[in-house]
Amino acid sequence: MENKNIEQMIVGGGCFWCTEAVFNQVKGVEKVVSGYSGGSVPGTPTYREVCSGLTGHAEVVQITFDPTVVSFEDLLIIFMTSHDPTTLNRQGADSGTQYRSVIFYQNEKQKMIAETVLLEMKPYYESPIVTELSPLEKFYPAEKYHQDYYENNQSQGYCTAVISPKLARLREMHAARLK
Repeated sequence: MENKNIEQMIVGGGCFWCTEAVFNQVKGVEKVVSGYSGGSVPGTPTYREVCSGLTGHAEVVQITFDPTVVSFEDLLIIFMTSHDPTTLNRQGADSGTQYRSVIFYQNEKQKMIAETVLLEMKPYYESPIVTELSPLEKFYPAEKYHQDYYENNQSQGYCTAVISPKLARLREMHAARLK
């Protein structure tokens, strides 16, 4: 039987490998797809093109979730606490517009919830939140080798040095929301 209570959201918080690994741990999340959004060049972008910083796309994840298990608002709070929303076009050593903090809303309800969450999160950060809030125009799935990257490459250097600590912090901050 098909679940009719499914929604999607698209966010970018730096490298999509990190963001995908975080949301794959959350109860109610049924699927996470790494991809690209927010660019201005025609055609389907490639990883190499996006990494050049010339396409305008951000590395993002498309999260398919059951809102009866986890709300859009709760997912945004997890998103805002799983990366640094105060650094413009940078997450750790990754820099460029492709690594920007961004929420791509798909309707007015998502936009209103995102605006509220951004305001509510403001007092928790010393620096201003620079997370972009933009309407979704198009989502492009990334190449197959980017999907489930952490799951398939946990012993790789980037995974152990960058993603594993993010997952530890996620477990510390949001244990009740995890699978």
